[in-house]
Amino acid sequence: MRQIILDTETTGIDPRDGHRLVEIGAVEMINRRLTGRTYHQYINPQRHIDAEVVAVHGITNEKVANEPVFADVAEAFWEFIQGAELIIHNAPFDVGFIDHELAQLNSQGTMPLGPVADYCGVLDTLVMARQKHPGQRNSLDALCKRYAIDNGHRVLHGALLDAEILAEVYLAMTGGQTALTLEANSESQSSSQQVVDEGMAINRLQLEPGRLRVIRPSADEQAAHQAKCAAASIAWPYTAGEHA
Repeated sequence: MRQIILDTETTGIDPRDGHRLVEIGAVEMINRRLTGRTYHQYINPQRHIDAEVVAVHGITNEKVANEPVFADVAEAFWEFIQGAELIIHNAPFDVGFIDHELAQLNSQGTMPLGPVADYCGVLDTLVMARQKHPGQRNSLDALCKRYAIDNGHRVLHGALLDAEILAEVYLAMTGGQTALTLEANSESQSSSQQVVDEGMAINRLQLEPGRLRVIRPSADEQAAHQAKCAAASIAWPYTAGEHA
């Protein structure tokens, strides 16, 4: 399964008020393994960025003044996400902004793309977290703390950084697998898997069929075992019916 973990930063809260995208960050995961492929783009929103939003993500008007507008990056972005399942924390927010940008392109007749849900699956990890942890805080920072995921480098919000952190959170919430380590053993030809489950490491031993050594007891060991069993039956004379 191909999944894209995605996050955006914007000029404000609501695209219906004319707010626009200023950053998109996304990482690719196939069969629960990050592939190393990413998409990251700053965008010139062609409007003022609200000061209170700058305080959250640190993206100023000056920083994106020379970046491309969305129309110039839309095709490359669409190629990256099309056909994948998008994993987003509070998906209606990000998808709403992306659909708004795509709708503007469609209205201009420049690029008939979207809406997102017609071409991609969408999984909202905020909804998933609320179902899994009802009545608790389920922000990305809260989930990092709950699943022992290091986000100390996250001072300001950033789309690519948040997408990378969300990938770890998603893996922890859906089965606990955030790391997979294989270690060869020359004698037994075995491998060891380490699975991190909500901060607790579990080491699982995998052995090749037919490589497990079977050690059978000697005649003296069998005799000693039988003698011990006989002594135990004498020390405990109750029948099954009496014990019940």
